[in-house]
Amino acid sequence: MNDRASAPGGLALVQALVNTLDIESGADSLDTPEGLARFGLAADEAAGARELRESLRAVCLAHAGHPAHRKVTPLGELLARAPLVVTLDEDGGAARLVPAAGGTPTSPVPGPDAPAPLAHRVAAAIAESLIEGTWPRLKACEAPTCHWVYFDRSPAGRGRWCSMAVCGARAKMRRYRARRPAAAADPAGGGAGSRTQSGGLRSPHSEVVQNATGAGPAD
Repeated sequence: MNDRASAPGGLALVQALVNTLDIESGADSLDTPEGLARFGLAADEAAGARELRESLRAVCLAHAGHPAHRKVTPLGELLARAPLVVTLDEDGGAARLVPAAGGTPTSPVPGPDAPAPLAHRVAAAIAESLIEGTWPRLKACEAPTCHWVYFDRSPAGRGRWCSMAVCGARAKMRRYRARRPAAAADPAGGGAGSRTQSGGLRSPHSEVVQNATGAGPAD
């Protein structure tokens, strides 16, 4: 069950990228040609995408008030290599940030029919979300075996779990068991939900990954 919708606008791309890794099962869709193709990546770009992914996860954990899950390259350092420019809509005059045409020596922008490098697209998405005020609501689940990224639509912005039906229920069950005698406690603490793998990354939240990247039926 997925009880959260995909993040709005360009943040759906960021959300989908971070959620290519299912921490609980260890499945990484960037290990597959199909997973790379969803983001317009070549095989030799996978390592850079993973580095960006974990830097983004660390920031999303910080948005939820949690420390980084591991040592990562600072996100600002990675995005500094992805310059943006302002463009104006010729009809309405609306301004937006897009990847710079020149790119960098290590990350050149492909031809007009190919997508800009992933870091450039992520940088543009984050910049627009900062303007819209939505960036702080992209959070990572507090469950240490999950850290799935979701968009927090709660009125007060105090969401804690990617899914109340899975991680939220598990946390409540652990608290309940902790109040019972030690002999009755179950250290495994699961049972509220599970993730399965079938033809790619599948989880209670896998629709988010597919929707954001245009790969099929997608807080």
